[in-house]
Amino acid sequence: MKKKLLFVINTLSQAGAETALLGFLRRLDSQKYEIYLFVLTEQGELIKKLPGNVRLLNPTFSERSVLTRKGRRVLTKTVLKSFVRNGGLVYKLFYTARNFVDMLRKRRIQADKLFWRVISDGAERFDMSFDLAVAWIEGGAAYYVADHVKARKKIAFIHTDYESAGYTRAMDQGCFINYGNIFAVSAETKDHFLKVYPEYAAKLAVQHNMLDQEFIRRRAREPGGFADGYQGFRILSVGRLTWQKGYDIAIEAMEILKKRELDIRWYVLGEGDQKKTLKEKIQEMELEEDFLLLGQIDNPYPYYVQSDLYVHPARYEGKSIAIQEAQTLGCAVIASDSNGNREQIEDGKDGLLCELTSQAVAECIEMLYMNEEKRKQLGEEAKRKEILHEQEQLFQKLLV
Repeated sequence: MKKKLLFVINTLSQAGAETALLGFLRRLDSQKYEIYLFVLTEQGELIKKLPGNVRLLNPTFSERSVLTRKGRRVLTKTVLKSFVRNGGLVYKLFYTARNFVDMLRKRRIQADKLFWRVISDGAERFDMSFDLAVAWIEGGAAYYVADHVKARKKIAFIHTDYESAGYTRAMDQGCFINYGNIFAVSAETKDHFLKVYPEYAAKLAVQHNMLDQEFIRRRAREPGGFADGYQGFRILSVGRLTWQKGYDIAIEAMEILKKRELDIRWYVLGEGDQKKTLKEKIQEMELEEDFLLLGQIDNPYPYYVQSDLYVHPARYEGKSIAIQEAQTLGCAVIASDSNGNREQIEDGKDGLLCELTSQAVAECIEMLYMNEEKRKQLGEEAKRKEILHEQEQLFQKLLV
């Protein structure tokens, strides 16, 4: 008998956790497992890349990315429907109001965190039972699997620095008590989760993201990449345009580099809620030809191999898929010396860690700009790193 597996994720937009999930689903043996996927927001452009052996449970689905303006309009409709679907309107309103007041006190409003519980409670329900249900990411997926899925075993993955991301016990409503196992994608992610939930130490372990390196290398050889004809030094960053990713600091670093008259152009692949703010900052600093927001790209991998340097200036991470992709493709990498990044880079050996200030980032970039030999050394060492595919063995153990 095949084992029935359910994976639940918040969206299928092009981001790290989503990319890791698709990579893992491609490797699962369809002769052993019936594989089901439920996407809480019912949207995401990566639906086009869903492996054929995976059954999507969503009755309707939009390919609009939640990171784009049109996609956010679709998401808004989903949130509004969630308030009334499955009942509990008064509770949902009370929950939202209470957490909104808490966010106001902290002076940090995060709409996604605010509405994950509402979306979870207002999502489709299924009269099915599974051998294993997996909340692939924190937030809505974790709430949904904990409260609304029938399964013999339930596990949850944590992909972010739980404290810095803004999650609280009040938001979670005790959901993690319903999980037999909880897995953090890095040691630092584990440590930060334990500061919020010390009582779950016994069932919390580190389980690194799986990355399909051969798939990445193969797609990097496909046509694509830069089309602007620029012949100078190219810097690449990949990730959502959010406060977390530190692009405001990157723009300030680019201004410093321009004043030093270095022949550099910085490209960013991604969408997000900070796009308008970042564009305004770019215009204010007169960097329209120097710091380019290229949007979401279906195949980002040719851009990595055509770049001279990959820079990841995040304020915090769980474990960055983009850094792993850059290392897989032999890029010299500079990353902020922040939560998550420290675990991926051995400073000076397979990348550089840098203080997250515009001055420090600019100086680190200038050093590698001037030293081609060091860039090659870092890239070659990074390319040797192998990412072990441990998750498949983990699932086999859990299903015994």
